[in-house]
Amino acid sequence: MLNVVFMGTPEFAVPSLQALAADEHYALQLVLTRPDAASGRGKTLLPSAVRVSAEALGLPVSTPTGGLEPQELPPLASAPDFVVVAAYGRILPDALLSWPRLGCINVHASLLPRWRGAAPVQRAILAGDIEAGVSIMRMESGLDTGAFCAQASVPIADKDASTLSAELAQVGAQLLLAALPAIAAGTASWQEQEHSEVTYANKVEKHELLLSPQASAVDNLRRVRAASDSAPARCVVAERSATVLKANMAREVDAVPGQLLVIGKHLYLGTADGAIELISIKPDGKQAMPAAAFAAGLRGATQLWDSL
Repeated sequence: MLNVVFMGTPEFAVPSLQALAADEHYALQLVLTRPDAASGRGKTLLPSAVRVSAEALGLPVSTPTGGLEPQELPPLASAPDFVVVAAYGRILPDALLSWPRLGCINVHASLLPRWRGAAPVQRAILAGDIEAGVSIMRMESGLDTGAFCAQASVPIADKDASTLSAELAQVGAQLLLAALPAIAAGTASWQEQEHSEVTYANKVEKHELLLSPQASAVDNLRRVRAASDSAPARCVVAERSATVLKANMAREVDAVPGQLLVIGKHLYLGTADGAIELISIKPDGKQAMPAAAFAAGLRGATQLWDSL
């Protein structure tokens, strides 16, 4: 049995944690996750998805607020064979990288060397990539610079970031379980990343996801699909600031940039080269609602939309 320390924070990491916990070949010595974070208007402290899952599995959990040097972590009976990392959210010190006998292994949500960094799923959507994927890589001191021994891809199609991330999380968990035995046996085939093909997935800032009548329909739609709670897709619809939660491409709808069309129960935003149809929307100060319900209240309102 191989001893494993697991490090992860968001929902993406949960399937890998659960897969390791369910496999009799691995003993999870410790789960490390980020401290509880403030959420919502009341700034209530909520545990990470990994903490919730680890506690449900009866695993020891630590939420370090200081350093990540091995001597600063809860003591273990023996050094781990592996440290497995999935979206932990912090750079690891060299001492931790050299701590496990068989290395630190990362489940990274991209087809490396494309999209190194913090937001690979959102960046793949915003860039219009045809496919996304997962890489099982060996961690080193650089930002996602290590060699990888396994990859798997999935089509992006019209998936939003949440749906795509959940799919990649499941793929990554299975890829991890398939790769670890070969890594432990020394038979894994490692491939160095091609430097000329590197791209970086920097954190998506709020301003990048603001919708605009001057942008194309495709670009606006990608912003909606790449959106998250921390960086929502926002605009002004009929003089009301709102978050667009879901939208689709509108076919055969004639609208000019900035025009707001209500046709039957459908709500369309005119863009630089066509239109998108809103499916669900959350006006500021209101609950999320179907776009049809929002459209029903637009009688007499200015039929325009714009950027914030």
